Amino acid sequence: MSQLGSFIHAAFGRGKVPEISVEDVADRLGQGNLYVFDVNPRERWARGHVPRAVNLDPADFTIADLPEDRTATLVFYCSDPRCGASRFAAWRAQQMGYTSVFVMPAGIRGWQEAGNPVERG
Repeated sequence: MSQLGSFIHAAFGRGKVPEISVEDVADRLGQGNLYVFDVNPRERWARGHVPRAVNLDPADFTIADLPEDRTATLVFYCSDPRCGASRFAAWRAQQMGYTSVFVMPAGIRGWQEAGNPVERG
């Protein structure tokens, strides 16, 4: 884990943002008030992401990048459980006033290992 990754994991580690499982996201995908955000680098996102997931820079997105409804369910993920970028992004969304924010710690790796479909490009 990089030095920045270690910092992010320590600062925004387990317990700070609620977690949601791959199975729960898969079951709820397509429901109107669920928004999924992939905070992997753009080139990783292009190779495969959760269907309809929006790619965001975890440190540089603004409130304009998120849904207008601050009670909408937001799910953030990155590569795998060792990646802390999704926790940081979720924490930022909470600071912007969103009240239903989750992290999918398994990331895209866990999503794919569970046999779920991905979108590319």
